[in-house]
Amino acid sequence: MNNGKGHEVCRDLFYWTNQIVNVCFYGDTNERDWVLIDCGMPHSKQAIMDAAEKRFGHSEKPKAIVLTHGHFDHVGSLEPLLKEWDVPVYAHEQEIPYLNGELDYPKGDPKADGGLVSELSPLYPHHGIDITPYLNPLPSNGEIPYMEGWNWIHTAGHTPGHVSLYRERDGVLIAGDAFVTVKQESLYRVVLQQKEISGPPKYFTMDWEEARKSVAKLAGIHPTLAVTGHGESMEGEELEAALKKLVENFDQIALPANRKPPH
Repeated sequence: MNNGKGHEVCRDLFYWTNQIVNVCFYGDTNERDWVLIDCGMPHSKQAIMDAAEKRFGHSEKPKAIVLTHGHFDHVGSLEPLLKEWDVPVYAHEQEIPYLNGELDYPKGDPKADGGLVSELSPLYPHHGIDITPYLNPLPSNGEIPYMEGWNWIHTAGHTPGHVSLYRERDGVLIAGDAFVTVKQESLYRVVLQQKEISGPPKYFTMDWEEARKSVAKLAGIHPTLAVTGHGESMEGEELEAALKKLVENFDQIALPANRKPPH
């Protein structure tokens, strides 16, 4: 497992692995302005702050926090970080009910696949949180505040308001959990971080037809590099081939066993 390890994938984008999930830090290290994308696991506030200070060489707070979605492993340390930083949070309008106390996510599906991570998923936190004083919808024009040149793409399926972030000029994609590069349902593969293309984590995905459309949408923009919510970054021909494979074999690769069509 790569817990606590960081990787600079381009000059202004760095991802850091917090136990089983990736947290992204966007910003040029020569500048004081930066943005945090997702907030990792619970009880990780200090570790995230330490990673930010190590990355940027100062203790400046981010200009904002952008969420790909609101599952517990992506917002686990959000509330304590907000108490420390007092900065705006941006999320898709369809994700806001899970972030303002209105809705809870469904419990994890233990029958989604045979792995231990799936089997334990009903025990994972699934309640929404309430960060209303800090919460803002992402702009409807697709732009992302404080991330010039980036646009958000609605990649529903894993959750209703899931988004991925894309910079067209160099093809860099922050995919969130629209697709991942490790079989997240298997504890063995998560620990070893075995790289393989996979759909969104099966035990928490709410709408599989939307998830299928979202994978096809991302494959269609032909990203050159992708940082996903789980697993190692992927780029170039490896990424292109992997996304093509996922689109063409979505039922076999991505769908849970209990949802696959009969042969």
